[in-house]
Order: sequence, then C-alpha cells, then structure tokens
Amino acid sequence: MSNDIVLSAGIRQNLLSLQTTSSLQARTQTRLATGKKVNSALDNAVNYFTAASLTTRSTELSSLLDSMTNGVNTLKAADNGLTSITTTIQSMQATVTQARQDASWQAQSYTIDSTTIGTGALKYMSFQAGSVGGTPINIVLNDHETLTGTTSGFGGVTTGTAGVGTSGTLTIQATDINGGTAINVAVGSTDLVTAVAANINAAAGYALASVVNGELVLKDAGPYPITLSGTAGVLSGAGFGGTNTVSTATAGPAETVDQLVYAINSNASLAGHVKANNNAGQLQISNISISSLTVTGIGQLTGKLDGSAGPATIAGNGVRANLVTQFNQLKDQLDKTAADASFNGINLLTGDVLKLFFNELGTSTLSIQSTNPNGISSSTLGIATATNVEFESNTAIDARLQQLTTALGTVASQASDFGSHLSIVQNRQDFTNNMINTLKTGADGLTLADTNEEGANMLALQTRQQLSITALSLASQAQQSVLKLFG
Repeated sequence: MSNDIVLSAGIRQNLLSLQTTSSLQARTQTRLATGKKVNSALDNAVNYFTAASLTTRSTELSSLLDSMTNGVNTLKAADNGLTSITTTIQSMQATVTQARQDASWQAQSYTIDSTTIGTGALKYMSFQAGSVGGTPINIVLNDHETLTGTTSGFGGVTTGTAGVGTSGTLTIQATDINGGTAINVAVGSTDLVTAVAANINAAAGYALASVVNGELVLKDAGPYPITLSGTAGVLSGAGFGGTNTVSTATAGPAETVDQLVYAINSNASLAGHVKANNNAGQLQISNISISSLTVTGIGQLTGKLDGSAGPATIAGNGVRANLVTQFNQLKDQLDKTAADASFNGINLLTGDVLKLFFNELGTSTLSIQSTNPNGISSSTLGIATATNVEFESNTAIDARLQQLTTALGTVASQASDFGSHLSIVQNRQDFTNNMINTLKTGADGLTLADTNEEGANMLALQTRQQLSITALSLASQAQQSVLKLFG
C-alpha cells in the first residue's frame, strides 16, 4: 500500500503555478541585483560569449591606453627639456655676443730710453706668452739696415768717375720704403755711381742711397731688411755680384715711436696678438689676449723701454676670461638638463627609444627616438668647450655664434618632430577611448537588463504570487469540507 500523499488536480495545478512564479521572481531578483539579463552562458550563450570577447578587448585597450598616457608624458618631459635647452643656448648666444662686443684689452705705455739703447750694439724688445705663444718674438730697437757694394762696382773706380758699364734696372724694396712698394730705378751704362744714388734718392723721397769711397751704400732708418734686385749686369757693375742681395742689420740710433709702431704692427707673428700705438710720444702696447703678456726690454728701475733683459707684464682681458667661464657653465647645464628630461625611466633626449602599442595584437606600433640617435647634447649640437684662445679672436667668436644659431635650429627641428609624434599619440588616445566606449556599449547591449522592465515584472510576479496563494487556499478548502462529516 502506497504512503504517497495524494493532491487533487486543482491543488497540484495551483502549486505548480506558484512554483513557476517563485522561479521567475528569483530570476528577476537576480537581474535587478546584477543589472544584467545575461549572467551566465545558461542565460544566453551567444550573447554571453560575445559580450565576454568585447569586454576582454576593451580591457586590453584600457591597458594600452595607460601606456599611451605614459608616452604622452614622456614626450612632454622631452619637450620641457628642449624648451629649457633653447633658453640655455640663447643665454650662450648672449654671452658670446657680449664677448664679441668687448674690447677692454689691457695696455701699457713705455717711454723710449734712446740713451740707454745707444748705437753700439743691436738692442731688442720681445713679446712672449699671452696669445703670442711660448717662443719670444723679437723687435729690434735700433736697427738701421745697410747694403753696401764693393769697390769692384762701377768700373772699380772709387772716385765715381766711371760708368756702370751695363744698362738696366735696379729694384729696391723694404717694408718701410715707399709703403712697401718696390722702387725701380733705370740705370744707363755710362751712369756714374753718384748719378745712380741721386736717382734712387729721388725715387725714395729721402736720402736712402749715398756714395762712400766710390761704393753705393743703401741705408734705411727702419728695422726692415732691404732687398736689392734688378738686371744682373747692373747688379754686377754696382758691386753686388749680379744676384739679389738682402741687407744686414746694423746698430744705429734708436727707432722712433712711429717706426716701432710700424715694426710691431706689421710683424706677421704678432698680428692679432699685440697691437702698438703712439700714445702721446710713448709706445703703447695692447695685449690682445685673455692671458698675461710678457714684454722684455723694460728697465726694472725706470720702467722705460731700453732694450735690457728686464721683463714687464701686461694683464689679459678679464671680461672675456669671465665670459669663457660663464659660457662653459651654461654648456654644462645644457647637458645636465638633457640628462634630467626623463619620464618613467625613458629619456628621449639621451637617445632612448619609446615604443608604443596601439592595438591588442601588437600589429600597430610607433617607435619614437630623437633625430640624432645619440640624443640632444652639447656634443651632438656641435657646441664645444670655449677656450681663452677662441675668445681672443673675433673671427673665432663669429664662427661660434654661427654654431649656436645652427644648434638652435637643430633643437627647434627636434621639438617639431616630437610635437608631431605627440599629436599622433594623442589622436590614438582619443581613438582608443572611443573604441573602448564602443566595445563596452556593445557588451552592455548584449547583457544588461532593462531595470524598468524587470521592476514591472517583479511587481507583476508578486501579484501573481498572491493570486496563486489565494487559488491554492480555495482549492484546499474543498477537501477540508470532508472533515465536517466526522463532526
């Protein structure tokens, strides 16, 4: 005999209806709690897995978006560095320009002590150190060049009554004769030595030539060699062996201030290093250098120019020396700025490569590096360390200014290149953000529940539940009436 409980068809039907309503309520409550209508593959396999794929891709893109943000900040850090470097180079330009305009060369004036110099022996003044170098450059203080023929000249007659014997030309040249331009004197075969001397003096404009014991003598008051050339026969006839002849230094009276000024300023070894002027009758020496210049030939007790072994010192240009130091400090700061322009361990100004990925497959990338693989620095910009020698020369300073102008152009070009890359990355940022939103919207569209609809469903189910309970109660009352038969 079965012990199962037997329910009437009406009760059973109402009970099933109540169970169904409870199940629907549970599902609706889950949707309202999660906000999703598809919470597992059992709800809707296609929608669930499609939404999961879209969500996964949006998550991967979100991760890439973070790296793009780091990339943007890395580019901005590099741009900050370039801005600072531009300002530094402009300061370097100002420093060099100030040096170019400065002419505060140190100078000293000396009185010429002609008595001490004397005429018995050659006396010198010399220049060393400064920008002249370690080898002394000598200037003779009492040099009178003399060029004398032999008694065999002009027919070998010492009275000067015989002719040269050959027609031709005598050419005389010295730095301080006729402004350095050669003097050409025509000589006839019957010209007397006295006539030749007179013609030379007429051409020179002063008593350059004389006749001593029948010999032609050329004697210049300046400290410059005299070169005699011309027709071989005339040179031979004048006692000069038929070849070019150069005079020898001969001691004489001290040179004048103007003669020494000319001698110093026309000396190729001193050009651009030392400058001489006539300062109210004194010899003024200017040291065109940043370093001290040593002048030898100054009397230690008198301070006059006397050809002695005494040295004197003329200080260097302190303004330009300080500007050299200032320039090199700016150059050092340029390199330090470039080294500090890093973000998250990547420094584009030192040549690092920034590689960014724009999709989850790694097929869309962008590598960013400075135009010069070695980055931006004083070395790659061609900015060398400044030296005293360089800042002594205006020509060298002009070249330095041109280098700095070129360096500014290089920095500006690099800033433009980084700016172009920054625009690309920011554009991809916007695109990626939009894609993430699209993917999330797509995933939500497949899985999210309509809370308004689910709320209405819940209200309807609650009403249905109450009705089911009432119907179940009514159905059970029919069986309860049987109990009255036993009352």
